[in-house]
Amino acid sequence: MDTFALVVTIGVALFFTYTNGFHDSANAIATSVSTRALTPKAALAMAAVMNLAGAFMGSGVAKTVSEGLIQTPVGSKGMGILFAALVGAITWNLITWYFGLPSSSSHALFGGMVGAALAGGTTVYWHGVLEKVVIPMFVSPVVGILAGYLVMTAILWIFRKANPHKAKRGFRIAQTVSAAGMALGHGLQDAQKTMGIVVMALVIADVEDYGDPIPVWVKIACAVMLSLGTYAGGWRIMRTLGRKIIELDPPQGFAAETTGASIMFTTAFLFKAPISTTHVITSAIMGVGATKRVNAVRWGVAKNIILGWFITMPAAGLVAAVSFWIVNLAFL
Repeated sequence: MDTFALVVTIGVALFFTYTNGFHDSANAIATSVSTRALTPKAALAMAAVMNLAGAFMGSGVAKTVSEGLIQTPVGSKGMGILFAALVGAITWNLITWYFGLPSSSSHALFGGMVGAALAGGTTVYWHGVLEKVVIPMFVSPVVGILAGYLVMTAILWIFRKANPHKAKRGFRIAQTVSAAGMALGHGLQDAQKTMGIVVMALVIADVEDYGDPIPVWVKIACAVMLSLGTYAGGWRIMRTLGRKIIELDPPQGFAAETTGASIMFTTAFLFKAPISTTHVITSAIMGVGATKRVNAVRWGVAKNIILGWFITMPAAGLVAAVSFWIVNLAFL
């Protein structure tokens, strides 16, 4: 196996992780920054550290990505498939980042994998895609909206007699914990997705055997790149999540972050499902906002975001397929 192809593919995978970091950093900190619970720099630094820690908390999601979605391709063609999948995901990440659309980096990667696999004639495990990607893609936002609504309703009831000014100050402090939980869950989910891709590349290159544990250096590299990307920030998307969907106050920010973090930990540890942190936190914000009044949520903005969710996988898959055909013509 060409060592250069392996090095390039791993390099592109780590760059994807970096784009994932700055694309999805808003997921963890937008609500805390918009409510002024944390300054942007402090929030980004905290999120970077917690992303790093979360990356070492498990390997179930990585196993799903490396073994449960597509058959591990072989040879130079297999490395070309992985390379094309990553190009598709990175391209969609950059497009949605430019327009400030909080789409899912996770589904961009999964779409890229499926698109490149189909173009390269590799088997797609449709049952795995349906069970681990498509069903959670529909279920997790619904759970996020309902859970966010219920958590916020409970907070309103519990603190109904509290002094509003003191309560907001307390929740502003509490948001440092809930935002840290979101960042930890993001590291747990998203760093592992790239680990799965790197492991596939190592198996294709005969450096690792199928089913081997994830090498420590892979965990460190993916975690560090995700943290660096997170610290770079994603200000365009942060504005959308923090202000454009609804004007959040500290209790609402705490409720949304607590809901999002709880869902991410549950799905990672119980179901090993690689869910989208973007879908979870965005839907939680919608559910929290609806407790104020239904029209407090800017549903026009929400509609555009949801539309972006549906086109992410096919769009990234199409770019990945085209990328594979180009790579195949030029190098394979």
